[in-house]
Amino acid sequence: MTPETVVTIGRQGLELMLIVSAPLLLVALVVGIAVSFFQAVTQINEQTLSFLPKLVGVGITAIIAGPWMMTTLVDYIQRTITSIPALVSGG
Repeated sequence: MTPETVVTIGRQGLELMLIVSAPLLLVALVVGIAVSFFQAVTQINEQTLSFLPKLVGVGITAIIAGPWMMTTLVDYIQRTITSIPALVSGG
């Protein structure tokens, strides 16, 4: 196994992590900005107000995108595990 192979596998893992986590992070970001805007407009400065909408938004997104996320991760793990013999033998 060459150093280039290790770097490629690591890069693929990081890219997959970014792609799979993006929907949840984007929903949390959008909901957080919306709640912050609402708090600024109404001058309600309650710290706990932003937690529940983010939790609900991320939960709904996890329910909707969960099967896709799981399928993507399982496919990556299967590809990685099945490629171990070829990587070890150098072929």
